[in-house]
Amino acid sequence: MSNAVILLSGGLDSATTLAIARDQGHRTFALTVDYGQRHAAEIRAAERVARAAGVTEHRTITVDLRGLGGSALTDAIYVPKDRDETQMAAEIPVTYVPARNTVMLALALGYAEVRDAEDIYVGVNAVDYSGYPDCRPEFIAAFQAMAAVATKAGVESRPVRIHAPLIHLTKEQILREGLARGVDYGLTHSCYDPDAAGRACGRCDSCQIRLSAFARIGMADPAPYQTC
Repeated sequence: MSNAVILLSGGLDSATTLAIARDQGHRTFALTVDYGQRHAAEIRAAERVARAAGVTEHRTITVDLRGLGGSALTDAIYVPKDRDETQMAAEIPVTYVPARNTVMLALALGYAEVRDAEDIYVGVNAVDYSGYPDCRPEFIAAFQAMAAVATKAGVESRPVRIHAPLIHLTKEQILREGLARGVDYGLTHSCYDPDAAGRACGRCDSCQIRLSAFARIGMADPAPYQTC
């Protein structure tokens, strides 16, 4: 059984990715990054998901991206609400966090070397309406090439493999993948602007994409909401 590092945010996508890695026979090491996000409820969600999945180890690393700002998730910027699909797809939204996935994958790469892991799994998705540049196949391919020359394992011709199993799936397809693997989505959290109790707003882009996907497969979202 080989070791694999899974970037675990506590959201729907990363929980599904963890289940996929587990079902592919890996010994799973989950890595959560507390980057100063306003939706810190997802850190608690990551802890719940990791426990439920029975990971070998779960680490949380703090890298405070609030020092950079520039995002509604790390700065005093309004989180867009009640936007339709056309508005979501029109431009890269202010919820994009500069360099976030680059930083997270770099940390996962270091963790993989420490744990002698041959694989890293990340739940990025290029099909939904986020439009984030660091969720595209081109980004994953570029990071894979960098990893091959930036690490001891790569220099020794044992480069870590980067897996993004959800990258071409719709949100409904992701849900079906997870449900088939027993993922409890009631443990997850996806909202960009939850209340103090960690309940999702139901109105931000992430909530609307998530709620729409559950509706399309004929299920109610089991996560707690303020307005749903």
